Amino acid sequence: MSANYFISDIHLGLQDDKSEQLKLDNLERLFAIIKAEGRSLYMLGDILDYWMEFRHLIPKGFTRFFCLLSDLVRHGIEVVYVAGNHDFSLGRYFDEELGVKTMYGLHELQLDGQTFMIAHGDGLGKGDIGYKLFASVIRNSFNLSLLSGFHPDMAISLIKRLSRLSRAHKPADTVFEIDRLFNFAEALAGEKEFDYFVCGHNHVKGITELSPGSGRYVNLGTWIDGCFSYGVFNNGIFQLTEL
Repeated sequence: MSANYFISDIHLGLQDDKSEQLKLDNLERLFAIIKAEGRSLYMLGDILDYWMEFRHLIPKGFTRFFCLLSDLVRHGIEVVYVAGNHDFSLGRYFDEELGVKTMYGLHELQLDGQTFMIAHGDGLGKGDIGYKLFASVIRNSFNLSLLSGFHPDMAISLIKRLSRLSRAHKPADTVFEIDRLFNFAEALAGEKEFDYFVCGHNHVKGITELSPGSGRYVNLGTWIDGCFSYGVFNNGIFQLTEL
């Protein structure tokens, strides 16, 4: 049975050239594994540290990643991209040009008879009203159309600033923020049955049992600390591993 793969929080475009090339080298390694053994790849947000789409051009800086992604799709791998709080507005380029399905928010899917709830994690649960307001403004189609009308250099500069703003905006209670997604998954498990709740966002990697009999909470971690982690679901078992 072919495996299903999960990644999040790569933050391409955030770090120095050496770190960026290392991330891309490891993405190439991972994609080679997926082409050989996989069926699908779920990218759960903040794969890019910033993104702005225009009608007639594609911003530079991510060409190698797009080539790797396109090659994966051409090999018959289903690729799903859930937007995060940095790559917060994924336009038609991914769907129409690369063959990648883009989604927002929380989604339910069935894999090999098991139920998955997948999301990046931004905006879920109680609190962080400031970010939720920010997201509602920045993802507004009218606001995005205004922004895309700027000169591309100006628009991308603003998007980078917004990305930094999203990173800088952290709740004062860091313990609450780390627990927020787990608590959300626990509450959701009380409302509906699922086997796995898979997310990223807070960069705290791990698999934790939810209330007895109600599934597992999985956080995929991040690649910005030099640990190239990813999730694999195969033969009814979910594992976190590293390249």
